[in-house]
Amino acid sequence: MKTRHIALLLGLCALMLTPGCIRNDIPYPVVPLEILGIEGEGFTCTVRDIDPVTHTATLQLEETTDIARVTITGITLTEGAEPSRPLTGTFDLRSPLYVTLSLYQDYDWTIRAEQTVERSFRVAQQVGETEFDLKNRIARARVPEGEVDLTDVHVTELKLGPRDITTIDPPKEELTDFTSVRYVEVSYHDVRERWSLYVTPTDVTVQLTGADAWTSVIWLSGTGLSGTEMGFRYRKAGDETWLEVPDVTVTGSTFTARLAAEPETEYQVLAYSGDKQTDPLTVRTQEARQVTNSGFEDWCSVDDIIYPYAPDASPYWGTGNVGASLGSAVLTDKTTDTRPGSEGLYAARLESKTVIGKFAAGNLFIGKYAATRGTNGIITFGAPFTCRPTGLRIWVKYTQGSINKIDKVPAGVTIQQGDPDTGIVYIALGTWTAEEYGYTEDKGVPTRFGTDESPICIDTRNVNTFFKPDGKDVVAYGEQLMTSTVGEWTQYTIPLDYRTTAVVPTHIMIVCSASRYGDYFTGSTDSRMWVDDFELLYE
Repeated sequence: MKTRHIALLLGLCALMLTPGCIRNDIPYPVVPLEILGIEGEGFTCTVRDIDPVTHTATLQLEETTDIARVTITGITLTEGAEPSRPLTGTFDLRSPLYVTLSLYQDYDWTIRAEQTVERSFRVAQQVGETEFDLKNRIARARVPEGEVDLTDVHVTELKLGPRDITTIDPPKEELTDFTSVRYVEVSYHDVRERWSLYVTPTDVTVQLTGADAWTSVIWLSGTGLSGTEMGFRYRKAGDETWLEVPDVTVTGSTFTARLAAEPETEYQVLAYSGDKQTDPLTVRTQEARQVTNSGFEDWCSVDDIIYPYAPDASPYWGTGNVGASLGSAVLTDKTTDTRPGSEGLYAARLESKTVIGKFAAGNLFIGKYAATRGTNGIITFGAPFTCRPTGLRIWVKYTQGSINKIDKVPAGVTIQQGDPDTGIVYIALGTWTAEEYGYTEDKGVPTRFGTDESPICIDTRNVNTFFKPDGKDVVAYGEQLMTSTVGEWTQYTIPLDYRTTAVVPTHIMIVCSASRYGDYFTGSTDSRMWVDDFELLYE
């Protein structure tokens, strides 16, 4: 019997060792592998230049950097990630650099370079701006027809390559006859280029190139004949008298102005240069729109969870109350402690707490609470909005606690137990889409939580989904930090810093948190914030 038992055991062992019978049921964790930072010579690479969605890192080269010899001295990757090739040294980035980062899974990344070279070609009595065709290396300046001798043109500016290291042959002093195209040889680094320069007569000496109507301002831009008086005139639609737009800024043959206006009003505007003017253009200013429930008067309770909107209303403001309800906690609720002079009955009170052993900041945001994963929340930020306010006026009270909960901290930030907590209210306008900002890895599968209405997905399990104020699709941003206790209701104005005035936003977000780093599960359970009567400004 004993021999038989041994033989049976050996047979079982042999069966278990047969390759077709081996099983590995241990799941590998899903760890997104990313490029977190790149350092080197002659370029910058900030957070906004690294896109975790498209897995692309873009180096912003200085004008004089040789794109064929870019030196990378250091690169920061997700801990444990192994690159498929060396990433330090000197690289030719006229073509992208491709690399695979590996740990439990493989992630393909692209390192590319962008370089902006400022070029100029200007002549005396020029009309409008020079047109550049970079692909075909053509520059074209225009002068008034019949008023300039093309055999004796004075070139005032000529820069066709990086500053200080570019030579042009022949130099601008020898370029006078433009009865036909003039060719110049441009040299820098190992680059040799042949450019074609044109000076072309035109009978159009003034143009209204822009009339961007906001709510209380119209941004005007035009081109004209350099050396003449240039400006704008305006009138309300239906008025007889044309008025002069004040404070026009003239640069060469371009001119701009800011016209104060009334909301939801039609205006006619025109540009002039010398005795020539454009046809009138009719524009209409936008409404002075406010965000929904800006006084925090509307609240409801569903399944014992408190929401900051009326029972029959569509969700607009969101909170972390859904996730906190797993621990029977309420982070954000209405309060009758309203700001002085308020016509309303309620304000919002935000309280940071520990919920099921994990820190949760008192919070309030435009968006929705989308899902709970364990003790982590997935939320979406934003609501449709196409107006362009200049700021946000808020009423706030704040009780500052000492930090007693630390989980994670942002890169470059040092936080210790006992440090003072910080509250924050911030506002952003942008052109975010759910296709680009609405996804996160959920149970190992890319899943979209963002919607057309609320496009930005924030997953507290993944810091790479956290909102970046300097992100590429941010049109304007402003914030108010609460760095000490403010015991009485106090009014603050948060100015909006517009990265560009040429882009119309598609969405707005406003976020309030009693603990600034609550999304990192770090803060103080003694921090409290009260907010009331938000007002978008259009000044």
